Amino acid sequence: MSEAKRKSDGRDKERRRYRADGTPIRGQGHMDGPGIWATCVKGKEKQTVGELYDLFENLASELWPADSTGSQNQAEGSRSEEEDDGDIEKAIAKEVASMKRPRKEQRFANCQTNTPCVIFISCKPPVDPVRLVVKHVQNVFDTGVTHTRHTQRLTPVSGTCVANISEVVSLCGRVVKPFFEADSDNSYRYKIELRMRNHNTMSRNNLIQEIAKSVHERHKVDLENPEVFILVEVFKSICGVSVVTDYYKLHKFNVMEIANAKNAGDEIEGRVAEKVDQAQGESK
Repeated sequence: MSEAKRKSDGRDKERRRYRADGTPIRGQGHMDGPGIWATCVKGKEKQTVGELYDLFENLASELWPADSTGSQNQAEGSRSEEEDDGDIEKAIAKEVASMKRPRKEQRFANCQTNTPCVIFISCKPPVDPVRLVVKHVQNVFDTGVTHTRHTQRLTPVSGTCVANISEVVSLCGRVVKPFFEADSDNSYRYKIELRMRNHNTMSRNNLIQEIAKSVHERHKVDLENPEVFILVEVFKSICGVSVVTDYYKLHKFNVMEIANAKNAGDEIEGRVAEKVDQAQGESK
């Protein structure tokens, strides 16, 4: 490599990168974009990734069904195949063209955390991780069926950044502010739910104070009975943020706890109903 090339590469690495809003990007993690944190039974990480892929794909197909363009093109393709039946050259040309066509982009990707019991699955548009997780958790709350065996808690994050104060403040400006400013006439009671794992760089209290600055003063902190929860997940050098409601009602999105509570309650109700029926039968 020439001396000029080495100098050029060095300048490129030192050159600071900026977002569209002008805020600098000081680093890049291996876990990027919107996604979902999941905790699972120790030693079952691989199985958990597989069951979450199936679960998320089913939910995404329901919430964001594929547009009609694909099915229309497929129908047109089948009609043209019938018309060209018997023409071997055209059939071969179509087959080659279909092989060159780009594959359908996967909506979910597992990102290695190299940590037992901790999984991060990134989501690609149009998937909204908050809407996806809330949909599933509500289903479990209503039915007691998790559709998973090893998954415990699910935590959606609408965006991720490098775990330093300036980057987290910038991320909150893109995630937290729009939620609270969507309805200027309403005020919420909110709480910041911060979970830090394998991280000792940022101070917990300092981080909470900086995040709170992104919320307008008309919204009040309420640690006992909040309406809105700002979820902040710090894992190693990555921070993720999202805004949700009903977090405590839905057992902090722990699907195992929700299912156990639901099934235990149904069992008790069944026993009570059985005793009532027995009492009514004896009275007759």
